[in-house]
Amino acid sequence: MRAAIYNPYLDTLGGGERYSMAFAKVLEVAGYKVDIYWKSENIRDKLQDRFGIDLKSFNFVKDIKRGDGYDLLFWLSDGSIPLLRARRNFLHFQFPFKGVNGRSLMNKMKLFRIEKIICNSYFTKSFIDPEYGVDSIVIYPPVDVAKIKPKRKENIILYVGRFSQLTQAKGQDILIDAFKKLCKSTEGWKLILAGGIEVGAVDFIKKLEKLKKDFPIELVKSPSFKEIVNLYGMSKIFWSASGFGANEKRDPKAVEHFGISLVEAIAAGCVPMVYSAGGHKEIIADGENGFLWKKTSELLKITNNLINDTKKLKNMSLAARESAGVYEYARFEAEVLKLL
Repeated sequence: MRAAIYNPYLDTLGGGERYSMAFAKVLEVAGYKVDIYWKSENIRDKLQDRFGIDLKSFNFVKDIKRGDGYDLLFWLSDGSIPLLRARRNFLHFQFPFKGVNGRSLMNKMKLFRIEKIICNSYFTKSFIDPEYGVDSIVIYPPVDVAKIKPKRKENIILYVGRFSQLTQAKGQDILIDAFKKLCKSTEGWKLILAGGIEVGAVDFIKKLEKLKKDFPIELVKSPSFKEIVNLYGMSKIFWSASGFGANEKRDPKAVEHFGISLVEAIAAGCVPMVYSAGGHKEIIADGENGFLWKKTSELLKITNNLINDTKKLKNMSLAARESAGVYEYARFEAEVLKLL
């Protein structure tokens, strides 16, 4: 049996790309020979290094012709509905598209060729279903929980996410401003911002370098999976301002659609304090396995309280880690195999 994966954004090395490669691995388990669309095999090493996934058995091909000759096709949508021609077609949405004329007659005709639409979260599904007139299923992204464990914890506040100012601003500048205020009342802590560099982010990184000057703030650019796992293990607290200031109902693409780095963080026992929007609210139960905030003043108050209450910080760390099991790779594999 032959299967193909289509994702035109592999070089961004983000959550959707990890999801696509994980889906490919499950197809291999199911007995498929898998081809992955990309213009060059050079992408293989970058994907393996970033995600810690072995891709040596896959072929990277320049054209999959919308599925001609394949038994199964997994296609990441850019908001459009493609005319897919494999024997079985699965369309995946990572973004909560809105206002794209999804219910057009042409789209309805193309949807007849698609066996199932898959979303990465219920937040994404809540926009995709009414926009396209479909009933999608949700399969949460997989996180290799077994590889991400607590280490000797240090006074580190961590954020992991792309350095980006495009569709979805990750808010690293918001976190730097908040940490500088935290430094007025707290000593001995460091803020680390780690992530890949998205196209057009050079000027944004220069801005961050200027903002962090003279403060214990570190930028870790394009870290490997091993480096990220180490950072999660050492850090006590995980911050995120992704989606800050956006209206999730009017502009759902601007907030976090799921939050893979958040799940990785809680797997390592980092206590999360994340902006209350989008997929974050599916992962964090406020006050139970982490905290949701709307104003930076709330973020600072929560952080100060935990820093000054080591027992509560430890208990929240344990609760966060226990909640990460829902997203382990074995669960993802079982759900995809059931779908197949």
